[in-house]
Amino acid sequence: MKNIFFTLISAAIVVSQAQGQTNETVQEISVPVQSAIVYLYGAEMAHSKQITLNAGRNKIVFLGLSSKLNSKSIQVSTSGDASILAISDAINYMANQKESSKIKQLKDSVVLLNDALGQINIDKDAFATEKSMLLKNEEIGSKEKGVAISELKLAADFYRSRIKEINAETYKLDYRWKQLNDLLVKSNNQLMELNAKNNQPTAEITVLLSSNIKTATTINLKYIVSDCGWSPSYDLKAEDINQPIELKYRAKVFNNTGIDWNDIKIKLSSADPSQSAAKPIFSTWTMNYDNRAYNENGYMDLNKNAEGRIGNSMSRDNNIPSASIPQAMDKMQKTNIQQPVQMVEIQVSELSAEFEIKNTYTIPADSKPYLVDVTEYKLPATYQHFSVPKLDKNAFLLARINGWEDLNLVEGPANVYYSGTYVGQSYIYTRSTDDTLDLSLGRDNKVLVTRSKVKEYCNKKVFGNFTKETFAYEMVVKNNRKTPIQIEVDDQLPVSGQSDITVEAIETSKGEYDSKTGKYSWNCNLQPGEMKKIQFSFSVKYPKNTRLPMEKMKKAYRADF
Repeated sequence: MKNIFFTLISAAIVVSQAQGQTNETVQEISVPVQSAIVYLYGAEMAHSKQITLNAGRNKIVFLGLSSKLNSKSIQVSTSGDASILAISDAINYMANQKESSKIKQLKDSVVLLNDALGQINIDKDAFATEKSMLLKNEEIGSKEKGVAISELKLAADFYRSRIKEINAETYKLDYRWKQLNDLLVKSNNQLMELNAKNNQPTAEITVLLSSNIKTATTINLKYIVSDCGWSPSYDLKAEDINQPIELKYRAKVFNNTGIDWNDIKIKLSSADPSQSAAKPIFSTWTMNYDNRAYNENGYMDLNKNAEGRIGNSMSRDNNIPSASIPQAMDKMQKTNIQQPVQMVEIQVSELSAEFEIKNTYTIPADSKPYLVDVTEYKLPATYQHFSVPKLDKNAFLLARINGWEDLNLVEGPANVYYSGTYVGQSYIYTRSTDDTLDLSLGRDNKVLVTRSKVKEYCNKKVFGNFTKETFAYEMVVKNNRKTPIQIEVDDQLPVSGQSDITVEAIETSKGEYDSKTGKYSWNCNLQPGEMKKIQFSFSVKYPKNTRLPMEKMKKAYRADF
């Protein structure tokens, strides 16, 4: 009996010790995003929390994280002597994100509106049923016995009165239904604008720690998320031709991770968050011409280069690193997931750039772009005027910026302002090997350019089987500025497309000639108030029995009566 009792006690002690070894302290914590390194696509989220660990094993569960996190990117560190035993993550489909009061109010309104519309449909159905019964019950009396006139009149009055009441009530219900339905459509549209999604899942990260003693420690958590990023946006401002260019570097940051970033510290980076830990290996560097389309001023034509965009809309999976955007596109098209953020392919330097943002920012998880101020530069610039009076009798001002390649710019659009006026949008193309960036600042009304035909030198003569026409023009450039300017004036000589058509330059005022395009260029340095005249004439000889258009035409539209 004593042996049995001793055995039971020993077994109890062993069980007790085993339970003590497996006993864990569980802490569930919700920590908002405190800082983020935002990449062109993707971001690294950072959380930090001071907690108290008990002696033994401690399970710390981070709640309410973005379901778009990449499991392979999770990093955990602690202060003190605590040891990290294990890290795991899971998606919680039952714990929905806490909604803002505005979204909750709108959703409640949608529920009430749907209930009201349902009740109206019930009432309309009841009236329709009653009306149908009245219309079917048209016989009064029997075939053997007629109906008195007084009874017939009473029945007719009853049917007419009741059907009139039913029609009036149905009209009121239809009108009320339309009002409520319009309000319902607006409420749903507003919810879509706020990117309010029902039953959004959240992620949880569980960290298993071990500590020899009860101690306070700071636990730091970092991980990569998709469905967020940034795009450059520039403002280029010039006050006058003797002033430097002011470049404001901004970024449009979007967040569609499902978790709001409230008043957080942001760093922007052009790095690839999915970069490998393996040593770098050279890939073949092939030198090719740039085949993208550019307009006549040398700026990239964004409309003609639209094929560089990745689809009409971009959707991405929860755990897709930024380097996998093309593969993600294929996967999203198969699953028909839609996202309002459009992606465009650009070129970035292999040497990544980072920008510390001074102020904190709030970026809601609504996929909308929010402007973030990055930095400002004062850039020395040289200015040159440009005019093609044959096409446009205005002088255009060009700003040439040197050394822009040292500014860590990312390829993107730039809004151009001159003298406080918005001129238009240009494009900063960082792939160029030229160290000078040319920007058009629009028309300069203080530089006058005219082009007129000199009629006394224009004639048309016939020589045997040929006709010869002579054309003469005078271009006048005047500088009404208080400072000297440099201006390039361009015109063109026709280029013969037939062996029996001969084009001959007569007077060119020593302009520079391009035989391939027929362009003549004159570079003039004008002092304040100075005027310069350019004489330009040429002849065209062609068979007299042919018709030859002597002016280059442009398309226009008119009314057709």
